[in-house]
Amino acid sequence: MQAFSISAAGMSAATSRLAASAQRVAADPGAGAKTDLATERVAQISAKTDFSANAAVLRTADEMTGALLDLLA
Repeated sequence: MQAFSISAAGMSAATSRLAASAQRVAADPGAGAKTDLATERVAQISAKTDFSANAAVLRTADEMTGALLDLLA
């Protein structure tokens, strides 16, 4: 089913974006930091929201598949 692969890819992309943002923040410590922490926090929240949305799609697709299999049984 396409929903499974699409949502898994979305979850993977969101995880990668979150990790990249966290790495940018960790790599630029100190008072003279060039990293905009507000921008990075927005990116992290966005990645978290995207991951949650894709997880919800995955759960829904799983429920729909289960319901379909129940009808066929």
